[in-house]
Amino acid sequence: MLVLFTIILVLLLTWLGVRWQRVRRYWADLGVPYLPPHPVLGSLTFLQKQNAGLWMRDLYGRVPTPYLGLWLFWRPALLVNSPEIARRILVKDSAVFRDRFLSSGTKDPIGGRNIFTVNDPTWSEMRRRLTVMFTASRLRHLQAFMTLKSKQLMQRIHNDMENNGRVDVKLMYTDFSTDVIGTTSFGVDSDATITGQSALRTVTKDFMKYSALRGIGWACIFFFPEMVDVFGFSMFPKSTVAYFRKVYHKIITQRGGYNGDTSENKDLIDVLRKIKQDYEKEDKEIPEDTLIAQAAIFLQGGFDTVASTLSFCTYELAFLPQLQEKLYNEVCEVKKRNGNKDLDPNSLNELTLMQCVMKETFRKYMSMGWLDRVAATDYKVDDKLTIPAGTPVYVNGLGLHYDPNIYPEPTQFNPDRFLPENEKKIPPFTYIPFGEGPRMCIGNENNSFNLVYIVLCLINEYHPILTTVVELALTSSHELSRLAR
Repeated sequence: MLVLFTIILVLLLTWLGVRWQRVRRYWADLGVPYLPPHPVLGSLTFLQKQNAGLWMRDLYGRVPTPYLGLWLFWRPALLVNSPEIARRILVKDSAVFRDRFLSSGTKDPIGGRNIFTVNDPTWSEMRRRLTVMFTASRLRHLQAFMTLKSKQLMQRIHNDMENNGRVDVKLMYTDFSTDVIGTTSFGVDSDATITGQSALRTVTKDFMKYSALRGIGWACIFFFPEMVDVFGFSMFPKSTVAYFRKVYHKIITQRGGYNGDTSENKDLIDVLRKIKQDYEKEDKEIPEDTLIAQAAIFLQGGFDTVASTLSFCTYELAFLPQLQEKLYNEVCEVKKRNGNKDLDPNSLNELTLMQCVMKETFRKYMSMGWLDRVAATDYKVDDKLTIPAGTPVYVNGLGLHYDPNIYPEPTQFNPDRFLPENEKKIPPFTYIPFGEGPRMCIGNENNSFNLVYIVLCLINEYHPILTTVVELALTSSHELSRLAR
């Protein structure tokens, strides 16, 4: 028995050794620049130590090449640093790269069915039906709500300053953005901006809770999706999903169920009910979990992206009091031209410097840092390289955003880069904070409006100052002190 075990072990180790030699030579045999892989993790030695987007950004600077060979454990993947190759992958040849590589598996009914993770043909179908959420008329409707909610946000700042002498901006913005997405997408009145509490705020708090186990789960979702179903990982905590289902069902019931009137088409809930009705008219079935999945990802994307971007923007402005004053003067001038009325979406376009500030925030703090795709067929990258079907491809968005040849002194916050006379000099596909092509972020215009509106309200009344100098520690180390405006 011992002899048999020894023989099997020797054969297994021999097979693994031969396989490893083939794996480690993969990119060298294709003539692709690469960094030597770790025998187990491949290129993913940064896991649990560094943000993946920052790691890719660092690779962009260390290895100046149009593309770089990586290994996701033992799976070869390609990191794209060339804006021209990015253009072809994301737009020109997007039919080859319709699907993302990341996956929440087949056993995650919510994380695996939303438009962020799901692949064709479900993705195309959902994307087409959900675009009605982002019409110009809906944006105008949002403006009235934002006017009210911004006043509550200013009251929150006042209360925190009176009680604590400082404001935890990340917490405040997360409370606020949960209210915004709750009302505009779910039709739920909420006062988390003032109180920090609401039914949906309970969900969003749990959505972003981090633990070592969740970190491993997310690493598998993004870089080793085959393991997601094996270990039962999910995009959202299972207990939170159960609670969110109850909240969702309560809202649907209050609207008269799925067969209730949807003629107002006023928010995401109405859109999802309309999708259900349309499927029934077409004699097709759609699992309710697919609808709940869209609601969950809209909630997660709506509150987290807005809160994080506002926090980063406030952080940068705290270092630049002269820029704050310029923004304040610009807001005053535009309001004066518009009869001192609340600014509508069209008026916001007149805030040139404010728009530049938001674009520079998106440049420095791209939400995910990369855009992942997977090749559906063999694909000719250039005259030297053809990758086989199934190869994961990562467009190095953050690397492009920090290229000193495109953005001099890229670590500096400089909104002037995006002034009209400068923005036209920026090469195409070197600024991709929302992605490009068919899978571009569906809600980018909606979120951009929210962000610009809140920053102008903030600058109109307050002057952000750091209580201590920190590096991206967007917690309670930020103070907002009132100016005599």
